[in-house]
Amino acid sequence: MNQKKVLEVLKKLAVEAGRIIMEVYETDFEVDYKADESPLTMADKRANDCIVKGLAKQFPECAVLSEEMKDDKARRQQEYCFIVDPLDGTKEFVKRNGQFTVNIALVYRQNPIVGVVYVPVTKDLYFASVEEGSFKQDGTTGEIRKLQVSDKEENLVWVGSKSHSSEKEANLIQKHEKQITEVVSAGSSLKGCLVAEGRADIYYRFGLTCEWDTAAMHCVAQQAGAIIKQMDHSELLYNRENTLNEKGFYIVNREENVWA
Repeated sequence: MNQKKVLEVLKKLAVEAGRIIMEVYETDFEVDYKADESPLTMADKRANDCIVKGLAKQFPECAVLSEEMKDDKARRQQEYCFIVDPLDGTKEFVKRNGQFTVNIALVYRQNPIVGVVYVPVTKDLYFASVEEGSFKQDGTTGEIRKLQVSDKEENLVWVGSKSHSSEKEANLIQKHEKQITEVVSAGSSLKGCLVAEGRADIYYRFGLTCEWDTAAMHCVAQQAGAIIKQMDHSELLYNRENTLNEKGFYIVNREENVWA
């Protein structure tokens, strides 16, 4: 597949989904809850419809795995699969803190080769492909710059979850407190993007996530030079039978900061 074409389509769909999300964000929206007690809003549903229909129109031959649609296991037979989280960080959306994203990735033989992360509130757009590298388009100025992780081993910035921090994370921070000078919190896939652009250096996630939470961010961070592995140091792969990332993962700027 032509990665340039895929990237342009994904960027447009992410921005359009973001516009739809903001329309709901500015209303007195209702919040439903799924079986696992995670929140669901009209924004999730409408953004999903926009993205899934757009992908079907442009790439009818490709499988799609999305958080907000029934999983068609026939996707497992396909080498190419789009992985979508139309609104990553619904808890942050409900809290109205602005830290939510639109995530769209294309994986080939279980590896992310194109990824787009869009931040509807700031209009920042992170995008990456194996062929071109990783970039950020500033939502205010429109400026596009290539992303590269930091090379720091000391004075590290740790980024963690706004809604899902854990005791294991606290213990790891304490163990390496001499190397860590700042601990910041961020919602959704923004954490991996912060590592990609060098504003943070390390991100460890011990809790459960799903493929759609990580695929786009994975591509953006990896193509900026980040190391991304599961906690047992195995590869984090996609388009799996079980979509749950059960082992946790880390995204770090360099090998020396792999502490798992």
